[in-house]
Amino acid sequence: MLVVQKYGGTSVGTLERIEEVAKRVIETKKAGNDVVVVVSAMSGVTNKLIEYAEYFTKEAPCSKDMDMLLSAGERVTSALLSIALNEKGYPAISMSGRAAGIVTDDSHTKARIINIDSTNMRNELDSGKIVVVAGFQGVSKDGFVTTLGRGGSDLSAVAVAGALSADVCEIYTDVDGVYTTDPRIEPKAKKLDRISYDEMLELASMGAKVLQNRSVELAKKLNVNLVTKSSFNNNKGTLITGEANMENNMEQALISGIALDKNQARVTLRGVVDRPGVAASIFKKLAEKNINVDMIIQNTSHEDGTTSLGFTVLQNEMEAARSVVEGTAKSVEIDSDVVKVSVVGVGMKSHSGVASLAFSTLANEGINIQMISTSEIKISMIVAAKYGELAVRALHKAYELDI
Repeated sequence: MLVVQKYGGTSVGTLERIEEVAKRVIETKKAGNDVVVVVSAMSGVTNKLIEYAEYFTKEAPCSKDMDMLLSAGERVTSALLSIALNEKGYPAISMSGRAAGIVTDDSHTKARIINIDSTNMRNELDSGKIVVVAGFQGVSKDGFVTTLGRGGSDLSAVAVAGALSADVCEIYTDVDGVYTTDPRIEPKAKKLDRISYDEMLELASMGAKVLQNRSVELAKKLNVNLVTKSSFNNNKGTLITGEANMENNMEQALISGIALDKNQARVTLRGVVDRPGVAASIFKKLAEKNINVDMIIQNTSHEDGTTSLGFTVLQNEMEAARSVVEGTAKSVEIDSDVVKVSVVGVGMKSHSGVASLAFSTLANEGINIQMISTSEIKISMIVAAKYGELAVRALHKAYELDI
C-alpha cells in the first residue's frame, strides 16, 4: 500500500513529539507500506514568524515576502523528521513544496493548487525512501513560493495523495476522529467509524473543526479515502469516503452529527425598497468585497413598498458588511449574539420528518429559531447564543445519537 500521513502542529510541536512521529512512521513502513509524510510547522512557529514580520512593519507586508517567511516553518519540520528517520536507520528525504512538484496559482497567502508533478516523489519512493513533504506551500508558475492559507497542510496531504493515487491519506491531529458532536458540549457524543464526504463537508462548513473543508472538497474530487485520527494514541480513527463505500445499512443512519458554529453574526436591513434587482445589487456588492453570505431571509412587502432583508456573515466580517450595505436600507442592525446549529446526515435523503423533529425539539426547550436554511443533507438554524449548547444537546438526544 501507499500511505500518505499528515501531522499537524501539535503532533510535531516539540523535538520529542517529532521523534514520536518518526516512530509511528517507521511502524507504517515496517508493515510493508510505502510512506509519504506531510508536516505542518511546529506549534507556535508560524505565529512567531508573523511577530518577526510585525517587528519591522505594522502595515500589511508584501504577500510574496510573507509566503517566503511563513513557508519556512514547515521546511524546518520536514528536515528534522527526515533527519530523525535516517538516524533510526530508515532512509528518508525531505522536500519543500517546490521539490514535491506542487504548482499553484499566484494568489499569495491563499494560493490554490493547480497540479502536482509527482516525479521526484515517485523516484524517491521507488528507491525505498520515506518522503517527507513540507505542507502548506507550493510554487507559482513564475517560480515564487506560495502558501495555501488556513488548513493548507491538510490540503497538501490530500493533493499529494491524489497525485500519487495513494490507498489512504491519514490526517493526524490532537483528536481521534469525527464525533456526532463536540464532546465538550455533549459528553455522550460518539465517534463515527465512517462518514461521507458530503456529510463531512457540511459539518466542516458548519463549525466542526476536525478537518478544513477545502481538504474535504479536494478529497471528494480526487476520490481520496481520508482517515482522521490522533497522533497521541492508537485509537481507530474515522474514515471519510464516498457514499458508495459506506456500509449497506447507511439508510438507517438518519443523522451523522450536530454542529455548532459560534462565529456568526446576523445582519438585518429594514426598509429596503421592494423592487426587482435590489437584493441582487446588495449581494453583488458584498461579493465584490469577498464577504461570504450564508443564510438569507426576506420578509413579505410592507404597505410602504419596502421589505426587510436578513442574512448571516462571519463575525470578523460583520463591520465590513455594515459598511457595504449602509445606505441600501432605512436602518441596518447587526446581532453578533447568535449561533448556528446544524443537523447533518445523508439519511435525510430517504427519510421524512427530520425537519419537524428539529423544530419541535427546539420549541420544547423554549428556543426560538430566527433563521432556517436547508439542503438535501442538512438543516441549519440561527438561535440566540445563550441557547446554542442546549440546542446541541437536545438535538443530539432527539436523533438518538447518544444510543
